[in-house]
Amino acid sequence: MKVSRRGMLAGAAAAGAAGVVGAVALENHSEAATTSTSQATREPLELTWFGTHAWQIRCGKSVVLTDPWLTRFHTGTFTPEGADPKTKLVIKPDVIDRHLSTADAILVHHGHYDHMADVPYVAKKTRATVLCTETHANMLRAMKTPNDLLSPVRGGEYLPFEGFTIEVFPSLHSCGGKRHTYAYPGYRYEVPPRPRVIEDLVEGGTLAFVITIGGLRILSLSTANFDPNALRGLQVDIVLAAPGGEPGITDRLLQTIKPVRKVIATHWDDFDKPLDDPGIPWTDLTPLRTSVEKTGAEFVVLDHLQQLNL
Repeated sequence: MKVSRRGMLAGAAAAGAAGVVGAVALENHSEAATTSTSQATREPLELTWFGTHAWQIRCGKSVVLTDPWLTRFHTGTFTPEGADPKTKLVIKPDVIDRHLSTADAILVHHGHYDHMADVPYVAKKTRATVLCTETHANMLRAMKTPNDLLSPVRGGEYLPFEGFTIEVFPSLHSCGGKRHTYAYPGYRYEVPPRPRVIEDLVEGGTLAFVITIGGLRILSLSTANFDPNALRGLQVDIVLAAPGGEPGITDRLLQTIKPVRKVIATHWDDFDKPLDDPGIPWTDLTPLRTSVEKTGAEFVVLDHLQQLNL
C-alpha cells in the first residue's frame, strides 16, 4: 500500500488527533462472501479524501464520488453558538475544478449542505449519475441539476455500472442532545424554491451505499448512525465510519455487520476550515479508534487530500 500525502497535520491538529493519523495496508484480497474475488481479480484502488464525507474512489477509468462537497465556508458549526442557519450557500467552481475532473457516479448520502451543496456543479461538470432520495432529487432540481442525471433510490437497489456496482441501503442520521435530534430535518415532496441558505438543504432521508470496485467492497456511511435491520450480516472489506452520534453506535455497527479488516474515519474534520489546510478534528477520535481496534480491525485516518492506494 502506497500513501501519498499533500501536507502534514499541523501541530494543533496533531495534538487534537493524538496519534489518530496513519494509513495501513490492506492485506491480501477481499474475502466478502457476496463476491467471488481473488488476488487474480484484484485491481489497484485509490481513495482520496476531500474532507467531510467527500471521497473519490478510483479504479482504472472508473470513478465514484461520495458527497462531493469541496466548497467550504464559515458557518460556526463548531463554535459554542453553533451554525447560523441563515448562512448563505456558496459554490466555488475554482476549488472544485482543482481537484475533480471526472466521475461515473455520485452518491448522495443525505441532503445537508456539507454533503450536497456542490453536487449540482459536479454533476453538470462530470455528467455522472446521481444516486439520491426523491427529496434530494427535488432539491437538486431546484438547484438546476439536469434531471436526466438524477436517479432517485430508496434502499434495496443493486445497480451495475461499468467497472463497479452500487448497492443501496436505508440508513439514519446521527442524533444528539437531550431530545436526540439533528439539524434541518424534513422532506421535499415537490421541487422547492431554489435553496439559498444552509437550512434550506434538509436531511431528506439518509442512505448508505456499498461500492464493489477493484475486487473490494466498501461500506460508505456518512454519519455515525445506521439501520441495523438493513445492514445485519453484511460482509464488506472496508467501512467508512464517522465519529459522534449516540454512545455505542460504532460498537453496535461492528457487531451488526460481519468482521471487517479496515475502518477508515470519515467526517471527523472541522469543515469551517479550508480544504488546503491540514484537517483539524472536531471531536476526539479515541472512542471510534477503540471501538474499531477491539474488534481486531485496523483503524485508518487520512488527512485532507491524502490518497490511500490499496
